[in-house]
Amino acid sequence: MSHGLHGLHGDTRLSGYDALLVVSFGGPEGMDDVIPFLENVLRGRNVPRERMLQVAHHYELFGGVSPINQQNRDLIAALEEELERNGPKLPIYWGNRNWHPLLADTLSQMASEGVQNALAFVTSAYSSYSSCRQYLQNISDAQAEVGPKAPRVEKLRAFYNHPLFIEANVEHIRATVRKLDDPHLVFTAHSIPESMAANCDYAAQLSETASLIAQALNIENWQLVYQSRSGSPSQPWLGPDVSDHLKALQLAGVTDVVVAPIGFVSDHMEVVYDLDVEAEKVAKEIGVSMVRARTAGTHPAFVKMIRELMLERINNEPPRFAGSRGARPGICAPDCCVRDY
Repeated sequence: MSHGLHGLHGDTRLSGYDALLVVSFGGPEGMDDVIPFLENVLRGRNVPRERMLQVAHHYELFGGVSPINQQNRDLIAALEEELERNGPKLPIYWGNRNWHPLLADTLSQMASEGVQNALAFVTSAYSSYSSCRQYLQNISDAQAEVGPKAPRVEKLRAFYNHPLFIEANVEHIRATVRKLDDPHLVFTAHSIPESMAANCDYAAQLSETASLIAQALNIENWQLVYQSRSGSPSQPWLGPDVSDHLKALQLAGVTDVVVAPIGFVSDHMEVVYDLDVEAEKVAKEIGVSMVRARTAGTHPAFVKMIRELMLERINNEPPRFAGSRGARPGICAPDCCVRDY
């Protein structure tokens, strides 16, 4: 049996699934983990070591612990309850791209426990090389490492415009907007190189999600901006940057801002450092009141959405979506979201 990308993208439909695999980025859980973790993240990328050490300092401020792993544990616990109550009663496994539990170790465990056909929920709502295709490659590489007994894995579709993902974000943002009188709403997402963005629907999907959320909240003053760029200064990345945008708002007379990191599904390091530390510092320096909304996290609507995505695939149910772009196909085309940077 082939465990390459063909096994992930092919047209063959499976008659049954025996597990759910939650796939995420991973993060360090102590100071000794930070440098090895960052070396995993940056392997094969032309990022200077001094930049890596700068990022390591971000983790040091939090004792070397990224919140992402605990957020995934909490999400899995909530999802286990949801599946126990409403089905399908599939066991849930968890594997990461960059830190323990690593995907290859998890797939090896799955194989030893008899799992043959698994669905994969990747903790990323949007389509790009980094947020989709690279995870497919990670799964394929892990399957190759495990060998012929590795389970087949099918990734669930991108869910940026699923009504329940929109609902979870709307409710978190609504609770935050109430804390300020007349705030300007700023949506943020992780920046990517413009050359990568040209090969995928990432920016368009983010714009659709932001528009749907703002519409549900009846807010007209909003903007989509970006954060956390990590590439060479000479390489164009998506913008504007959130800190630059805060300064522009201040010059325009805006005093109250709600920042909503809709590009993320949990409060991991890019959220708690780049927004709660760096952007918050800029806001204070320029006299802007900034409050940050929570990510989807373990919101009940988000947990229910994962179950719905599973049933779409298991029962061939029609996909639900909001907005005009339609649902992302369940199986990725071989030429979508290619890397070009």
